[in-house]
Amino acid sequence: MTQLKRRIIELISTAGPIPTSEYMALCLFDPEAGYYTTREPFGTGGDFITAPEVSQMFGELVAVWLYETWRAVGSPMPVTLAEIGPGRGTLTKDMLRTLERLDPAFVAGASIALIETSPRLREKQRDGLAGSAASVKWHETVASLPGAPLLIVGNELFDAVPIRQFVRTSDGWRERMVGLDENGELAFFAGAASLDPSLLPPDAESAPDGSIVEIAPARSALMQTIADQIAAHGGAGLFFDYGHLQPGVGDTLQALRSHEYEGVLASPGEADLTSHVDFSALATSARIAGLRADFTTQGSFLLGMGLLERAGRLGADADDATRERLSGEVERLAGPQAMGDLFKVLAVAHEDIALPVFRSRVS
Repeated sequence: MTQLKRRIIELISTAGPIPTSEYMALCLFDPEAGYYTTREPFGTGGDFITAPEVSQMFGELVAVWLYETWRAVGSPMPVTLAEIGPGRGTLTKDMLRTLERLDPAFVAGASIALIETSPRLREKQRDGLAGSAASVKWHETVASLPGAPLLIVGNELFDAVPIRQFVRTSDGWRERMVGLDENGELAFFAGAASLDPSLLPPDAESAPDGSIVEIAPARSALMQTIADQIAAHGGAGLFFDYGHLQPGVGDTLQALRSHEYEGVLASPGEADLTSHVDFSALATSARIAGLRADFTTQGSFLLGMGLLERAGRLGADADDATRERLSGEVERLAGPQAMGDLFKVLAVAHEDIALPVFRSRVS
């Protein structure tokens, strides 16, 4: 039994069942035993591999998008270039390397910001960016960023923000709770709290008992904060995550350890807990702030930004093994059976901004 599991069992024994959102927050962010506060989750030696870890091409193309977007918003200076939830700093490292080649003056004049709450991951990011000429500052929240136009990117950010789950019962939709079964083990139960019917997805009416609906007010609040910053000061946001474009019934909460799935309640603090992102809810938050929200798939975005051409240039003078590796990276990033269709991309900006890939001209 993990240290955190023992504490959660003690908590439930004393205070009663806890919502799924609270369980998820404890598993991921507990100061002493949370997954992101105690572990190195990224890469082949961790529990999962993100797109920047798959290939340098991902960060390079994101950098080009951000630079072209900066020009589309009028090339303002000062400007803040930020990554939120930067992991080991791999994406920012690749972006800065590319931007320094494109326009050294842009990198020198921009405020480079990493938004990270984990002290442990901050140290990893400092180590990873040690060779960069750019001056990087760390922030705990979006609210502490400078009051300047903001270009912000987030990769696999929202999937780790805790969600609430509701289960359909004979008495209606009830909040899904984590409690203890007759053997004292963690188990899911239906609680007393009900769900506002206006928050149910369209297919909920015909869902059978036992069906799950997920809502994520913390994700919407985070997007609202980001969107408010862009609405007030200008700029744009670009967000990659796995999820769906329309809300629906379904249990997407999952645990991943050593690149394998396991039970969500099996090893609190030792496995990554995530769920699929409802992009329509994020878009609603952006629109409330007065921004336009545009979607595409990761495959379409990367191909639209020139992934095949970039791979061709990298492989032009390379040996067969390198070209085969590059081909595999392209397939993993953009292939429909890999990350290409599962991962979606959300771009947010003012209505009159022509965003690369998303808006070829101002509508």
